[in-house]
Amino acid sequence: MLFFATVVALSMGRTGMLTAQRQSIRLLQSVLVAAVAVPALLFCFAAWQSYKNNEIVAEDQIDRSRDVLNEHALKVFEAVGRSIAEINEIIRDMSDTEISANQEKLHHRLERMVNSSTEVKSFWIFDRVGHALVNSLSYPAPGVDFSDRDYFKAHVERDIGTFIGTVLRPRAPYSGAPFFGISRRRISGDGSFTGVIQVSVLPEYFEGFYAKIGKAPGSYFSLIRADGLILARHPALDGEVRLPPHGELMKAFGAHPLEGALTVTSLIDGVRRRVSYLKLPELPVYVLSGLETAAIGAEWFSQMSRHLIFGIPATGALIIVVALALRRTRTLYEEAKRRQMAEGALKQAQRLEALGQLTGGVAHDFNNLLMVVGGSARKLRRTNKDPKQLASLQMIESAVQKGEHLTRKLLAFSRRQSLSPEVIDLPECVRKLRGVLEQSIQADIAIEIRAPSKEIAVRVDPDELEIALLNLTMNARDAMPDGGRITITIGTRAFAAKAGRGDSADETAFIEFSDNGIGIPNSIRERIFEPFFTTKPVDKGTGLGLSQVYGFVQQSHGSISASNSPGGGATFTILLPISPVPAMPRSAPVVESASNDFGNATVLLVEDHPDVSAVAADYLDQYGCKVLLANSAEAAIEALNKRRDIDLVLSDIVMPGMSGLELGRLVREHHPEIGVILASGYSDKATVATEEGFTIIRKPYSPDALQRAIAATLDNHRKLGTAS
Repeated sequence: MLFFATVVALSMGRTGMLTAQRQSIRLLQSVLVAAVAVPALLFCFAAWQSYKNNEIVAEDQIDRSRDVLNEHALKVFEAVGRSIAEINEIIRDMSDTEISANQEKLHHRLERMVNSSTEVKSFWIFDRVGHALVNSLSYPAPGVDFSDRDYFKAHVERDIGTFIGTVLRPRAPYSGAPFFGISRRRISGDGSFTGVIQVSVLPEYFEGFYAKIGKAPGSYFSLIRADGLILARHPALDGEVRLPPHGELMKAFGAHPLEGALTVTSLIDGVRRRVSYLKLPELPVYVLSGLETAAIGAEWFSQMSRHLIFGIPATGALIIVVALALRRTRTLYEEAKRRQMAEGALKQAQRLEALGQLTGGVAHDFNNLLMVVGGSARKLRRTNKDPKQLASLQMIESAVQKGEHLTRKLLAFSRRQSLSPEVIDLPECVRKLRGVLEQSIQADIAIEIRAPSKEIAVRVDPDELEIALLNLTMNARDAMPDGGRITITIGTRAFAAKAGRGDSADETAFIEFSDNGIGIPNSIRERIFEPFFTTKPVDKGTGLGLSQVYGFVQQSHGSISASNSPGGGATFTILLPISPVPAMPRSAPVVESASNDFGNATVLLVEDHPDVSAVAADYLDQYGCKVLLANSAEAAIEALNKRRDIDLVLSDIVMPGMSGLELGRLVREHHPEIGVILASGYSDKATVATEEGFTIIRKPYSPDALQRAIAATLDNHRKLGTAS
């Protein structure tokens, strides 16, 4: 057939050859369709039948696993019930006084019962006010009040039979694995409440059993209380988790309380599963067994893949050959274009990553050096009155500030700076910045803000947003030397974004920043966000303004693009994800209190860099603080253990061995009366420290900044002490 088509093509002119080629392609396509259509239809029918059979097998596997879980749970709860009954029988005719008198004997009895039950952590006997009379963990029982525990409170008002509690963590002085309590009321001869008998059951026992039987991919097992509280689960979860009452599973419990099956998407981990549940007799507890629908589909796909391997190799080969023949030229051009774009993107990503690694690596040490230089210059300025030398010292301090700003811009571009994001109303925030933006431009440039009256909530660092708009404003100012207009438009637009970070799935916020200046030449548009790239003279710009804007937007999970406006000028479009949480009004700046007199305060200065330590100690001495020095977190811990007069810990975050953040956590846990300030030239732990509520001061800091941080920290601790 192909040979015949070739002969016909050679015997015709150029037009006839093209027609013959088209006809031969159509003929080949027709043959290909005929060769594929019938096997494909048969394969689709077989695949549908296989899918249905696979679902039946999966349902059977789920039901059998559920029955195994049911038998296992029944045995455990029955064993626990027998243990409670045995304990109740032992102490039936004993008063609390007699129980206490026989505490040692009863303790050993309970201890033997625990040792024979792998699912039980401990046994307890409580009096009517929630104090332990006997337990299997320790003798004598400590005088700890357990009356607030759910397994005790549930029985105070009336006899409810067997109560199954929430997953709890041991209370001091006890430790160990989490547990949930199974308890019953102690009843005296006259029917009055005399206390509680409680068994602490280990969720990890159930989870271990579930893990043993859950070998199939995507297996899911759980033990759930009727109110949605998860007692045990495989895959395991951290902490107490409760199913929301509006969830599909809880609705199924209500509609079919004894047993049922459904396909549900978990509101906890987002996984879709086929689940079967069964309620334990006379207990408010369900056992659940399930398989991920993806695993069921993967098993079916695996089966069909094996059929495909043996069923259609010849057809697949024919499709590949024909597709390559028809699309070869176009594919080559498209592939070359994609490769060029990918190489460009890879090079850009490599440049960004290299810059980020370089910046993050040197920022901490560089800011330490800046602090030493700046602190030394300030110290010399205090003691030197020579005008010429004072001018030189002023130049040094100015250079330190410029170095600090330069480092901050580099960190912003490389997306390694520490942000303090808040949910803000974007139109309101930009309107409030009008005055700040107008101060950065000359009088012949007008600013127009077009913003809706409705709220548009976004989660960004408001200070960095202000810096980004200032950079764009100054960039527009330089593009309009003879005056002009800046238009800032704020709104929302449709946007098919991926959900997962809490963004809206179909809408995004935007800021369009336009000017009517000279615009952006096409030759440099791809490079305007690169650090240090600038078309301005050396003394007019660093080339970091737009790169800082780019880094801030990327770090805020947004994007920025630039284009030339239709009427001349440039337009920068910033897209930011809309926050599902409404904006909260920003708190007013904290006014320095008059109680900034913290003289005689004892400050433990933890700093591994001796020169930085000397500068910081000098700052503290200026304000009359007593300074204790430690060159490591370990030395600081030793000092804290020896002294009781320390008011504040000022620690660097990045140190060999234990970090400052770890030290701060220990101080907060063991010495809550001591304030903690963490200092950092650059550390990826600074954001974590801020989220945990620590006061952060960034190097190189000034004496005034240190004074404000210390005053605020000590004032907060005084207020907390007064409130307590």
